[in-house]
Amino acid sequence: MNLVECQEMAAGKTAALLNAACGLGALLGGGTPAQVQCLHQSGEHLGMAFQLVDDLLGIWADPAVTGKPVGADLAVRRKSLPVVAALDSATDAGEELAALYRLDRPLSAKEIARATDLVEQAGGRSWAQQRAEYHLDQALRSLRQADPAPVGATALSTLAGTLAHRVR
Repeated sequence: MNLVECQEMAAGKTAALLNAACGLGALLGGGTPAQVQCLHQSGEHLGMAFQLVDDLLGIWADPAVTGKPVGADLAVRRKSLPVVAALDSATDAGEELAALYRLDRPLSAKEIARATDLVEQAGGRSWAQQRAEYHLDQALRSLRQADPAPVGATALSTLAGTLAHRVR
């Protein structure tokens, strides 16, 4: 799976779910067609930001907060967005990560730690963080363009920030 396919998969799952939820909320709330479209877009971007943050947490989250072991996604060789960005990076770190992912046995704790470092060295972590912020910014921009009632705008802005900056 390459990075484009991985992003398309996220868009078809998490982003589509939030796209539908926001758009349907606008529609059922009596929004104009333009508001519905803006909230669809806002939800889609928020879904992408959510998925990117979720994928980052799957590698770097504090186990005391999440209850998951460090590097849980790497241990099962999940091809999350930061991992695929690293694998597609055409860097030495990306190549070494690919070799770890091809192993036909469970990764040791030392290999999981190395894979974590390799994703970071190959730029997967910073790429995912930057993309998450981009999608959050776009979600908030689309929300402002929808010009919802102040109470709704505040609630949706708060929700967006909470989803995109969570630690679990």
